[in-house]
Amino acid sequence: MKSFSISMKFELTILGCNSAKPANGRHPTAQVLNIQEELILIDCGEGTQNRMNDFGIKRGRIKYIFISHLHGDHIFGLPGLLTSYSLNTRTEPLTIFAPSGLQEMIEVVLKNSGSILSYPIYFKVTNPEISSKIFENEVFEVYTIPLQHRVPTNGYLFREKERPRNIIPEKIQEYEIPFSQIPAIKKGEDLKLPDGITIPNEELTLSPPPPRSFAFCSDTVYNEAIIPIIDGVDLLYHEATFLHERLQRAIQTKHSTALQAAQIAQKSNAGQLIIGHFSSRYRDVTPFLEEAQSFFEKTHVAEEGKTYQVI
Repeated sequence: MKSFSISMKFELTILGCNSAKPANGRHPTAQVLNIQEELILIDCGEGTQNRMNDFGIKRGRIKYIFISHLHGDHIFGLPGLLTSYSLNTRTEPLTIFAPSGLQEMIEVVLKNSGSILSYPIYFKVTNPEISSKIFENEVFEVYTIPLQHRVPTNGYLFREKERPRNIIPEKIQEYEIPFSQIPAIKKGEDLKLPDGITIPNEELTLSPPPPRSFAFCSDTVYNEAIIPIIDGVDLLYHEATFLHERLQRAIQTKHSTALQAAQIAQKSNAGQLIIGHFSSRYRDVTPFLEEAQSFFEKTHVAEEGKTYQVI
């Protein structure tokens, strides 16, 4: 996949892809999603801010953090990141979405460590029992995905809003269109010429590419109930803690296997699948890729530092 343009990026960078603890050169879960240069942090396992430094992620540009659940391998990097923002004299507000309990945990850490933040944090509590729209701005919207794990857990579906229409360069010259009118035309308005003639927008522009989407499905058992929510998603991340030979262990711990992640991708008509959250028992994750690709060919194993683009 290649980028549509610098300003129209839709890409995911993996910061951590291991489960439970750092092991085998891998780190706990964290990802950064870039939607048209808006950076979004998804989960924040131990060492997340170090991985941002390693991979050139400008952490100060992050305005929104989405936490799937309160297990340590998904949140223990958060207190350090929040206090580092203060050391960098951040003033811009930060909004954090998470199941109930995170605000209390963070406030206890800040209080007992004597930490005073230089910026406001707004905690938004999600409901892991239902799928609902929890955020929207001019660029994208976010929906929760109810997951089944040992503690209340939800994934997130990020949907890009429709991009502006593409104006045909030759039409700018043909009708001597002033620069000031181009934004309105890209939004769908017709062009009115000085002599009163109206040029339909369809003659001036081309339809934009379809809006793009990404679904983040963190710790969960195999759960077909999420399929209607993520149907047709362009890029799907689905946890795959175990190989299928350890299915009973996956069921016991409420996790998924590589094969099950591929089944969800296939049944939801996903464009591509990234699997991660690998158990520390596995040093080599090549068998995960082989197992998943046997059912869903367009599978990637999560690689820390790698960026996956959607055009």
